[in-house]
Amino acid sequence: MEHTLSKSFKILENAHIDQPKGFTAGGIHAGLRKSKRDFGWLYSDVPANAAGVYTQNTFQAAPLDVTQQALKHSGQLQAVVVNSANANSYTGEQGYQDALEMQQLTAEKIGIDSSLVAVASTGVIGEMLPMDVIKGAIARIGESEAAADFEHAILTTDTKTKHIAVEVEINGKVITIAGAAKGSGMIHPNMATMLSFIATDANVETESLQQGLRQTTDQSFNRITVDGDSSTNDMVLILANGMQNNETLHPQHPEWHQFMEAWQFVSRELAKMIAKDGEGATKLVEVSIEGAKSEQEAAQMAKAVIGSSLVKTAIYGEDANWGRIISALGASGVAFDKQGLSLAIGSEQIIKEGQLLSFHEPNCVEELVKDTVHLFIGLTDGVEKATVWGCDLTYDYVQINASYRT
Repeated sequence: MEHTLSKSFKILENAHIDQPKGFTAGGIHAGLRKSKRDFGWLYSDVPANAAGVYTQNTFQAAPLDVTQQALKHSGQLQAVVVNSANANSYTGEQGYQDALEMQQLTAEKIGIDSSLVAVASTGVIGEMLPMDVIKGAIARIGESEAAADFEHAILTTDTKTKHIAVEVEINGKVITIAGAAKGSGMIHPNMATMLSFIATDANVETESLQQGLRQTTDQSFNRITVDGDSSTNDMVLILANGMQNNETLHPQHPEWHQFMEAWQFVSRELAKMIAKDGEGATKLVEVSIEGAKSEQEAAQMAKAVIGSSLVKTAIYGEDANWGRIISALGASGVAFDKQGLSLAIGSEQIIKEGQLLSFHEPNCVEELVKDTVHLFIGLTDGVEKATVWGCDLTYDYVQINASYRT
């Protein structure tokens, strides 16, 4: 069951991925794109316990293979190197060797073991990495020490960077958790063309870090959708370097829940930033369902609504066509008591326990013109709930993706 955040943490203003102790980040324009930054790195002063989750697309890109192997070696990472513009996906054995070379050259440049380097790529699928450009970029690692440069370098069709940091007190130590992400299109639950990197100076047991990452991902990055497509390169990594020297965190630790609340908040906020920045999007859409038999079914139904092109286009058109929401619920594959269904668009209730109300449509339109549109769905089948996020579907989405490579 989902927890309500107690806000036992502090949100840091204008903070970046390098906010936790011992982390630095940077990015440069290497030449993979015409003018924008396109190569970045994240570095910890000491090896960090690490965990990762990856796309469920069966065509996993070469950098994911290399990163997963690195994590299997010791459960630690010390550096992450990322390029945009080229996904190094569906590039065969040569692509795999190129990803390995990226890892090895980065390790040599920094002076660490190659097993401590994660590799990530994002961009066009099916094109070989221009390794001469990549080699030149790796030679320039350290040229920038601005985390904002890293956050720009990982973007593709995004219109803005996505970053956040919070502080939470654990064992009398002030722990920082920070994150940066990219993602705009090819976004669908079960990860999507998104990369997210989370850094913390907390000391966290490796197995617990992996467990926590799966939990937070399930309730954040796996609950967003833009267009129903999952990419080949999606990855979320967390590095915990332990430089605040707190007692080792694990689920039995008395303050584990406070740590997880803060971590979950960081992940959810990054996920919402991705959904709001969906290609061509004008609105963030939040769908909340409560009263379901299980959290899994609640999430499944909410995803069906947020993923419906008809619902998304109606929201873009600010058309209170609630029948599209009902249709999406019925097509979700979840059985529920239709007589117990309630539906509201923002503060305007349309259906209450199976009965259509004489609602005021202009009030619905007032809700639909807002930057964030809230859809509330109530059931009477149980006590579980879930919330998912997405965006509207616009003309610009078609334009952006019709000319993605040009």
